[in-house]
Amino acid sequence: MSEPKKTLLLVDGSSYLYRAFFAGGGDMKITLPDGREQKTGAIRIMINMMQSLRKEYPTDFVACVFDAKGPTFRDAIYPQYKAHRDPMPDELRSQIEPIHEVVRLLGWSVLDVPGVEADDVIGTLAVTAARQGIEVIVSSGDKDLAQLVDEHITIIDTMNGKRRDLAGVEAEFGVPARLMLDYQTLVGDTVDNVPGVPKVGPKTAVKWLQEYGSLQAVVDNAHQIKGVVGENLRNALGWLPTGRSLLTIKTDCELGDRIPSLPLLDTLIPAVQNSEALLAYCERFGFKGLAKSLAAGASNGAAGAGGGGGNGGAGGAAQAAKAGSATKPNPGLFDAENPGLFDSAPEAAATHEPRVPPAGYETILSWEALDQWLAKITAAELTALDTETNSLDEMRAEIVGISFSVASGAAAYIPLAHNYPGAIDQLPREEVLAKLKPWLEDPAAKKLGQHIKYDRHVFANHGIEVQGYAHDTMLQSYVLEVHKPHGLSSLAERHLGRSGISFEDLCGKGVNQLTINQVDIAKVAEYACEDAEQTLEVHQTLWPLLQQDSGLEFIYALEIRSSEALYRIERNGVLIDAPTLAAQSHALGQRILQLETEAHELAGQPFNLSSPKQIGEIFFTKLGLPVVKKTATGAPSTDEEVLEKLAEDFPLPAKILEHRGLAKLKGTYTDKLAQLALPRTGRVHTHYAQAVAVTGRLSSNDPNLQNIPIRTPEGRRVREAFVAGAGNVIASADYSQIELRIMAHISGDAALLRAFTEGLDVHRATAAEVFGVAVEQVTSEQRRYAKVINFGLIYGMSAYGLARNLGIDNTAAKNYIQRYFERYPGVKDYMDRTREEAKAKGYVQTVFGRRLYLPEIGSPNGQRRAGAERAAINAPMQGTAADLIKLSMVAVQQVLDAEQRGTRMIMQVHDELVFEVPEAEVDWLKIEIPRLMAGVAELKVPLLAEMGVGPNWDKAH
Repeated sequence: MSEPKKTLLLVDGSSYLYRAFFAGGGDMKITLPDGREQKTGAIRIMINMMQSLRKEYPTDFVACVFDAKGPTFRDAIYPQYKAHRDPMPDELRSQIEPIHEVVRLLGWSVLDVPGVEADDVIGTLAVTAARQGIEVIVSSGDKDLAQLVDEHITIIDTMNGKRRDLAGVEAEFGVPARLMLDYQTLVGDTVDNVPGVPKVGPKTAVKWLQEYGSLQAVVDNAHQIKGVVGENLRNALGWLPTGRSLLTIKTDCELGDRIPSLPLLDTLIPAVQNSEALLAYCERFGFKGLAKSLAAGASNGAAGAGGGGGNGGAGGAAQAAKAGSATKPNPGLFDAENPGLFDSAPEAAATHEPRVPPAGYETILSWEALDQWLAKITAAELTALDTETNSLDEMRAEIVGISFSVASGAAAYIPLAHNYPGAIDQLPREEVLAKLKPWLEDPAAKKLGQHIKYDRHVFANHGIEVQGYAHDTMLQSYVLEVHKPHGLSSLAERHLGRSGISFEDLCGKGVNQLTINQVDIAKVAEYACEDAEQTLEVHQTLWPLLQQDSGLEFIYALEIRSSEALYRIERNGVLIDAPTLAAQSHALGQRILQLETEAHELAGQPFNLSSPKQIGEIFFTKLGLPVVKKTATGAPSTDEEVLEKLAEDFPLPAKILEHRGLAKLKGTYTDKLAQLALPRTGRVHTHYAQAVAVTGRLSSNDPNLQNIPIRTPEGRRVREAFVAGAGNVIASADYSQIELRIMAHISGDAALLRAFTEGLDVHRATAAEVFGVAVEQVTSEQRRYAKVINFGLIYGMSAYGLARNLGIDNTAAKNYIQRYFERYPGVKDYMDRTREEAKAKGYVQTVFGRRLYLPEIGSPNGQRRAGAERAAINAPMQGTAADLIKLSMVAVQQVLDAEQRGTRMIMQVHDELVFEVPEAEVDWLKIEIPRLMAGVAELKVPLLAEMGVGPNWDKAH
């Protein structure tokens, strides 16, 4: 039996304010102790309305949203916005603050966000909740909110009994909810002074939308609409985009300190009514009769709640922990400290007796306790900081709680959004974050974390840009011991001899796994405190080891700075042109179907192009193609290597290869890229895994931007969909032949150094050396051979591998390699020297000191040992290239910040940095970025970065 869906109740507080006032709320008044006269009628009616609504709709989450003082973005777009509205009556204005106060005391979250209208706050909260599978009820008389209605969002108007669900909206307005914004744009809004199309009322708007299907279609067919109304429409075409923008309820607002952008709805759990504060409030405003009923209700609701959120709540949490199941967050939902662990098998949540948490662990449930810990972390030289969240997706993750540690055995957890039945009262998240924000954003307040880039995003989702991150234990491990796991639990076991609470211990596994906000606060507090404390202790162990080696210390500092630059790149994201991708998908689909037909014709029968068994039968039984190699079971292989070999001589394998490539391109990129765009930005925000590749290279995923195939026209075309926003272009800066330049520097080979120092075409120069001809006599074929040799030897390519790549016999390949080493003896010396160094130390190093460990270098297995030797030759070059691009990222971001440029880094792909650039900064960029990239290090040969600019990523090459 599935659990009932949770529900969020949102109140349009501004609408309620006016209704309360005009329902008699301007008449009642009292005289305050200071002699001032205070109107109270709207306050009392508001209390009744809020109490009645909660009684009728006992939902899981509640919030009352008010308009804040001051202008909004709409005033900037259209200065006449709401120009005809009468100013708020003074009698109502004086009651606003008391109304806000009592709504909070009644247990509601109260939101009024400067610069953002209440409708937009409601829209952001409602859509966010709906995406989480939460049902949303919005109480408001404002018809504009009908554009939010969908299968999860319903508008109710308690004053007249209207229910605007999907059926209700269509019945009332004549158009489905999805067309309400189009309808409003055509009709306009006289209340807010937003013009529509002159003389177009509801009937005409409905008629047009029913006939054409959307506003865009109406606009596209404006030339066909006759009469005065058609002329008015055509005259209004220039205004309609502005009108639509003014009328659009934003659902992706950055809501600042009051509540984070894309807020976690668990923050909006109804608080227990505070009986003492309510009684004092009623006494202050003379609500004697109301005081009795409120006091009774508050006292009943507060039973067992620890005095309305004070320290007494801790005891209740401890009792709840004994009754509940122990459950740490789903690696698929949270465990950002152990990225990449997604292999939980379905298993019920385990039940354990609760452990006794260390005496130095504290759960913060009161403002007094928070103030005490804020003083501790402010005074501390270094504070371990950790977040508990609801998602591994850093762009969507929202805070459930925060933990700190400043010393071994001392840690604290602030629960902020636990919402299981019976959860103890927690401090309001938006107010806690507002209180912590100055410390979080203070660069002088040194902080430590495990995977700090993730936590940066989480805080940024709540409007906080954390400054002062000095250390990251994940990156410390990555630099010290790249070949080992870097998750916190592994680090604690390896370096502290401690085994802590696992995520599965806390939350269970599989289909029964809980999310962190559903787990008892006492249990999560111990887990979170332990994480923060262990992070601090791991740092105290690893940091001195890094300081013992200047090279490792430099690399660690580079990784910390790169983490911040990557955070910025991820945050910026890249704009995706969905229509371009859709057109490419369609074209690919047509070509894939055509290839299937052609393959069937060549085979003489239909077959599944994805079935190795059917392909094998047709290749080797029916058509008698030669067997290239066999599988482990002895059957003829049809893997990609075999297909490539057979495709040299036979058309059918070539068709199948092309079919596979296009199907993969379509399924991985053209079909999916647009779907991965974040709705609130319209951009794709890839995740750069920093602690994965042993060479120091970055790994891109969700989506993987580094594996977009560029060897085929169809693959290159995908990059056309990576575009710039209006007034911007895409720019790409790429290191030229970086690994060959690094080889020249590391090997010190005189001929290679001369080629790069003199600016020669290095492949042409190599061809001249290997083939014994003058540079100007080198043919294009010889240059191609030399290019394969140059890059092949960097990767430790054998004579056999070179022969296959060039399509020549092994003897010729051996001769080429021998001639190469005769001409470039420094390269041969480097390779021999590096193999010996790797065997002696177990690792090799980059130019800057990064260690690249080779566990198989001493393996008794010859094949594994040979693979490790090849890696030993290449790793210093790949690793140095990785160091250089990270140095470039850091240097470029520093200049962009220092000069307050509009240019943004949006991708890092291999040796390439990609930018979104205002057109006015293109000339500056073309000079400055290559200069910066070339100047990040002094090698024995000059570094060269090449820059391209275009309307999309493909055209920027």
